Amino acid sequence: TGMAAAYFCARAGIPATIFEKEAALGGIVRHVIPSFRISDEAIEKDAALLKTRGAEVRLNTPAPSVEELKAQGYTHILYAVGAWKAGSLSVSGNVKPVISWMREVKAGKTEKLGHVAVIGGGNTAMDAARLALRAGAESSTLVYRRTRKYMPADAEELELAMADGVRFLELVSPVEQKDGKLTCKKMRLGEPDASGRRSPVETEETVEIPCDTVISAVGEKVDAEFLTSCGI
Repeated sequence: TGMAAAYFCARAGIPATIFEKEAALGGIVRHVIPSFRISDEAIEKDAALLKTRGAEVRLNTPAPSVEELKAQGYTHILYAVGAWKAGSLSVSGNVKPVISWMREVKAGKTEKLGHVAVIGGGNTAMDAARLALRAGAESSTLVYRRTRKYMPADAEELELAMADGVRFLELVSPVEQKDGKLTCKKMRLGEPDASGRRSPVETEETVEIPCDTVISAVGEKVDAEFLTSCGI
């Protein structure tokens, strides 16, 4: 978003500067999203394009506060800081937040995953489940409390995950990862909620699947505390 904003401003003749805390442009797209989804080469082309339009890029430079930026002469300020904060998942055991885990894998940090369960049903969950198999997981299972029909992921992402060999466990809510297993409560579909999707209702039954690593992909959030500290 920051790169796009700087590009279109510069193209319109408006001086634009990007403050980037990392050593390279691209944010979550570069540092988190797997390379089989988008290559570093494609991101580099975008970076080169915005520079040819005259946008200034300051790498390894955390975003200053609104007051500091205004003092430097900036009149219009956009904080395009991405949604790096993990959503909360109340499951005990070996649980890893999806963004930080995917970032480590993309940076080349490897570890033995064993059987992997990815909790969630969005596009990020699909990426994580596919990435787990490429990172050497014995199996990768998407665990979702509704049915596949109600997963928010794009249809194409579901098809790609299935083609890669990702398994699907529907109508379950994870409780605990322990001793190489993930225990889940079975769910059933109740009445539609505000989103129009049928609400999952907990039952007394449980189910276990082989699981050594849980990846929590239940929604990422913008760090509101960071924005507040910047004066927003």
